[in-house]
Amino acid sequence: MNKHQGSCLCGAVKFEVQGAFDSFYLCHCQHCQKDSGSAHAANLFSQSARLFWHSGADAVTSFTLTGTRHHKSFCKHCGSAVPNTQIAGLLVVPAGSLDTDLDIRPTAHIFSSSRAHWDNPNIKTPVFDRLPR
Repeated sequence: MNKHQGSCLCGAVKFEVQGAFDSFYLCHCQHCQKDSGSAHAANLFSQSARLFWHSGADAVTSFTLTGTRHHKSFCKHCGSAVPNTQIAGLLVVPAGSLDTDLDIRPTAHIFSSSRAHWDNPNIKTPVFDRLPR
């Protein structure tokens, strides 16, 4: 059985996901850009995996954008994105919240028509292992 451990940045929230992920989407919609503060969100989806909170379930809070299906659960202490089950029958896990390695690679880029204008994969930029001096 697939098992993945995860946590938030401050360590208050710890969880385990048991089961397989069906898909791994990099979403470029404007909602995901806003709530991630980045070019895209990276979320894993499963209709069969189970979520277990090991600690900090009481620190998890949620936000749903009115009039949409856009939902985000996060630690109320540090703001880190954590898994949610707000869509019936679907577990959504932010890939960056996992502490264990994944055996699945991104399935697809979605909502690419909303891609941030500065997020161009064809532009060659320098790569550093650490913060440059």
